[in-house]
Amino acid sequence: MPDAATLHADWFDGRSARARPVRLWLERDQLVVHDQGLEGVERRYPIRHVQWPERTRHGQRQAQLPDGGVLMAKDAADWDAWADASTQGRGLGGGLAVRWFSSWKHSIVALAVVVAAGGATWHWGVPAAADLIARHLPAAIEQSIGDGSMEQIDHLLLKPSKTPTRDQQQWRERFAAMVASQPGESTAYELHFRDAGPSVGPNAFALPGGHIVVTDELLHLLGDEPDAVLGVLAHELGHVREQHGLRLTMRASLMGGLLGFAVGDFSSLLAGAPAVLMQASYSRDFERAADAQAKRLLIDSGRSPRAMLALFERIGEWRSKRSAQARAERASEPHSLGRDIGEQAKAGAGELLRIAFNSHPADEERMRFFER
Repeated sequence: MPDAATLHADWFDGRSARARPVRLWLERDQLVVHDQGLEGVERRYPIRHVQWPERTRHGQRQAQLPDGGVLMAKDAADWDAWADASTQGRGLGGGLAVRWFSSWKHSIVALAVVVAAGGATWHWGVPAAADLIARHLPAAIEQSIGDGSMEQIDHLLLKPSKTPTRDQQQWRERFAAMVASQPGESTAYELHFRDAGPSVGPNAFALPGGHIVVTDELLHLLGDEPDAVLGVLAHELGHVREQHGLRLTMRASLMGGLLGFAVGDFSSLLAGAPAVLMQASYSRDFERAADAQAKRLLIDSGRSPRAMLALFERIGEWRSKRSAQARAERASEPHSLGRDIGEQAKAGAGELLRIAFNSHPADEERMRFFER
């Protein structure tokens, strides 16, 4: 008898359903099958050539031999004890993953590791990968994304500007002169003037490809504060310089791709950049970076950053008036399904364009930043 641990099992030759009682043991790198019915005939198989199917908790244990034979043991506990004793606890087949998932403690640890890795990927990995892609994306593709977004937003939310062409040209010249105060600045941009109506209101936003949109309502609100208007345009130019729109699009696309991979549905990935840019909003880090660019440009052009305080004050007043007007309209109109639908439509329009300037929180932090 061998010194190694042995196990009684049934052996099938792969050609008939007749089982033969055998004794098993491991000897060096071989599995020895001792046929008890044939006066001790032994068959030897290299362990690496034997397939050890994944174990179930209570199921029958078996091994598939390279010559087509099969070994089976009805008592799973005896098989597992023999396997552990023969391999000093390493087990047979299945690899590390099977051994881990055969233990509920190891399964919990593995689940925690997967969740932590997923969270880290979502929080840090996706933004880093998106920023890397954005930096190396050909300019023609960024331009195409920006042009498509501009066309769609134009179609859905904006109207041709009512600002006289002469005034538009004056704003273009003022801003170009301001940008020229920073030697070496070569960021390409294009100013668009649009009538945004009451839903978008006094606003400005930037899109990939250098598109900067300013609304008639903003020019009207700050008509007597030209430095504040230029500060807003400088803020939007900061978004263009830092490729915030493109990076936002890449992040949303990568997250959509990961979710599509998880649920097996990639259709949302094809929703397109315009929808992303209309529904997503810039992070506070992006806003701080754009504010820093605006402040630097205001100073370099000989203007005071405090000019931006007028913007925050007047935007706040405009929001308050709009809220009061909305409350008054609700109070004067009879309650009806049509009214509810209309209010929801208005609210929906207000939620659009979250990248737009007046959707940014005009908190104390930003006002203090421009006061210094």
